[in-house]
Amino acid sequence: MRSFTDLHAWQEAHALVVAIYTLTKLFPKEELFGLTSQVRRAAISVPSNIAEGFSRGSYKERHQFYSIARGSLTEVQSQLLIARDVHYINRDMCEKLFLQTETVSRIINGLMKSTKALC
Repeated sequence: MRSFTDLHAWQEAHALVVAIYTLTKLFPKEELFGLTSQVRRAAISVPSNIAEGFSRGSYKERHQFYSIARGSLTEVQSQLLIARDVHYINRDMCEKLFLQTETVSRIINGLMKSTKALC
């Protein structure tokens, strides 16, 4: 692989960010600096940390950044549940995005296993 953009994990995480941005445009304006900002920042952190991990020289460093990406992904999941429970999104949209986060999580877990084996 020549670039972080070749990583399936980054591609799926990037698609998740686009979906989160589209979704949060529908949130109430008073949430712009609240939940909207929080979920966007957490979502952006996922592909950003995958990219940074890819560029690191040691497998230990890569593993650390992939772990941070997974933590940010869990934060996104929590925020999606909050958005659902305060009725900013419906159950179907929450489930759709949650499935997307679970897909990204499985791919990140694979990256983490492969890099940990090389540490």
